[in-house]
Amino acid sequence: LTAVVPQRRPARRPCRHGAHGCRCDHTVAGARRHNLVCSRRVIPLTWTPVGAGSDGRRNADLIVAPHERLSWPRTIGLGAQHVVAMFGATFLVPVLTGFPPATTLLFSGIGTLLFLVITGNRLPSYLGSSFSVIAPVVAAVASHGSGSALGGLVAVGAVLILIGVAVHLAGTHWVDVVLPPVVTGAIVALIGFNLAPAAKSNFEKGPLVGLVTLVLLVGVLAFFRGLLGRLAIFLAVALGYVLALLLGDVDTAGIAAAAWVGLPHFQTPTFDLAVLPMFLPAVIALVAENIGHVKSVGQMTGVNTDPLTGRALAADGVATVLAGMGGGSATTTYGENIGVMAATRVYSTAAYWVAGIVAIALSLCPKVGAAISAIPPGVLGGATIVLYGLVGVLGIRIWMTNHVDLSLPINQMTAAVALIVGIADFTWRIGDLTFTGIALGSIAALLVYHGMRALGALRGRHPEDIPRDDIVG
Repeated sequence: LTAVVPQRRPARRPCRHGAHGCRCDHTVAGARRHNLVCSRRVIPLTWTPVGAGSDGRRNADLIVAPHERLSWPRTIGLGAQHVVAMFGATFLVPVLTGFPPATTLLFSGIGTLLFLVITGNRLPSYLGSSFSVIAPVVAAVASHGSGSALGGLVAVGAVLILIGVAVHLAGTHWVDVVLPPVVTGAIVALIGFNLAPAAKSNFEKGPLVGLVTLVLLVGVLAFFRGLLGRLAIFLAVALGYVLALLLGDVDTAGIAAAAWVGLPHFQTPTFDLAVLPMFLPAVIALVAENIGHVKSVGQMTGVNTDPLTGRALAADGVATVLAGMGGGSATTTYGENIGVMAATRVYSTAAYWVAGIVAIALSLCPKVGAAISAIPPGVLGGATIVLYGLVGVLGIRIWMTNHVDLSLPINQMTAAVALIVGIADFTWRIGDLTFTGIALGSIAALLVYHGMRALGALRGRHPEDIPRDDIVG
């Protein structure tokens, strides 16, 4: 027997904020970092100016924390960069689903500002359009109209709020138990791969501009590093758009007729029980994306952001509900903007306030919305070959990051059944309810994993103890 010597934990400090039940990481040294961690702390909208030397230039090694900011001109410039970084992916979702781009842009900006408020202005993130809802929205619009799709988004946001409250009160352990990485990864992967036929359909409508867009996107990612690499989607779509204009593939009548200033088009949701099962898997994907992004921000800023996870989930849910009520798209925290922070080392939430305000201002220009709506299918096809594939690869990345052992039968069966059901797009109708491939694949992942664990427990052994030779491969 070997004695286990407990490691000495750093002494805890009493909470300076006097908040009852505060779930701070009190082992963090220094008040500067404590401001970022305390689950009850709110950073006021008066950021501490930093970074200006005697010559007015910023120190290249300086890290700007969320409660700090550069000079306002530099902060406004960084906010504009965040808008450009999210723009490429955010406007593609409404174009692909048939929603008004300007409306989606408006609720994206409003959602970002609400996210900052709900998280106490301590979690630098931008809320852009989520690709995880594209398949259910398209299916709902085709079967029951756009109002039912908006109702599905409201339901997604409401469930996300409930999960956020539960995580804030009880932590994320129960999420890991119900949705282990092998299940979450399989669901996220099948959401992306299920969309492959849609990418093919758009590509075939304009193969030349689609191929050029695809090559440009891959080329920009391969050739450029840092900020330009993060703008690959925007640059590829913009250049593909220009090529389509030169070839006469863009209908510019709507752009010419659109006004320069005006409100976007709003639409109210309708609630149809038949379409709700289609949207449930999107909740799982949004939970995985938000938790992953919160942890990424924590790793970059060097603080424990886990106490903010519940607030982040609830905030994304509020933004999605609001978008669904007005005709926008579901939102999620964006990895593109996390990439901008990694490149600039500026984590100031002030830049995201600027980004949200700029997005709202752009949404009030109908000509911008008309120009986005006129993007030809070929350009969309070229871009979505990469984007839908990346959603699928994100699921595989979840497996790799969490060291999922795919030689274990329980993991093999969970992934194999779910992926085939989802990619083949199985459909099952029970009365008025319709379960599409994504919903059935997600249900299959949950049933196979937890079913195998339960059967293993009944036999007196854990499913992971089954010899690997019992399964092919």
